Amino acid sequence: MPSDNFKSYLHLHLIVFIWGFTAVLGKLISLEALDLVWFRMFLAVIFMFIYIIIKKESMRVPPKAFVGFMILGIIIAAHWFTFYEAIKVSNISITLACLSTGAFFASLLEPIFYNRKVIWYEVFFGVLVIVGLAIIFNVESQFKNGMLLALLSAFLSALFSVINGKYAKEYNSNVISIYELGGGLFFLTLYLLFTEKITQRFFTLSPSDFLWLLILASVCTAYAFSASVKVMKFLSPYTVMLTINLEPIYGILLALLIFKDSENMDSMFYIGAFIILSTVVINGILKNRKVKN
Repeated sequence: MPSDNFKSYLHLHLIVFIWGFTAVLGKLISLEALDLVWFRMFLAVIFMFIYIIIKKESMRVPPKAFVGFMILGIIIAAHWFTFYEAIKVSNISITLACLSTGAFFASLLEPIFYNRKVIWYEVFFGVLVIVGLAIIFNVESQFKNGMLLALLSAFLSALFSVINGKYAKEYNSNVISIYELGGGLFFLTLYLLFTEKITQRFFTLSPSDFLWLLILASVCTAYAFSASVKVMKFLSPYTVMLTINLEPIYGILLALLIFKDSENMDSMFYIGAFIILSTVVINGILKNRKVKN
């Protein structure tokens, strides 16, 4: 019988594959990016709430933590909006390649939030990331707006992860998740109401959009988040980090398989993307060796 570690490793690859599929769903769903994020958060909150009730988990948190969760909810909503908007105005390959810079942004933010020194090799890798981005910008300049949105999305993702890392050590991950998703949903709803975008037509979904949204909210959001927390009990942070870095690769391969011609890029694009992904992986390897020493 496979060991718990091996089964968890296979499970983690399934989770990362699912995360890679969210980009494909973003292109399959015909809704505008803002509407898509609202429905994703709305349905995910419902699924998470049902899960917490079944597990009978307490949702009590201190007021200060509650405010923090609300702010992080806005950040994750903005991250998802820029992510899906980038896909809408460019394509999946461009978006995921630029989103890989999240690790670089995290290396810049961690010294600020955790009061640690800047590491020299992270600065060097940052230069390599810029080189990779420059290559992509040069050969795919028609997708400039999509690249800028994807870079903003990567920054917001890194900001969310760095801040959320502090809360994850103190509070239940499911409770954190439902407050953050609920906070993002609340402020997004206020914005849509203020701009008078919530009308009867807003809730009129095609059968295909509704199906993809259900999969996105349940499998790709509620399930994948809870499952990722579970497998981390059996795998080292290093193994988890390296596997998660495969998300852009899975996503780009899925996009090429499903959308074919619209995702075919210039060969120089893949060189730029390879440079970015390589720096992320090598950075993880060096971090792991430093921890062991």
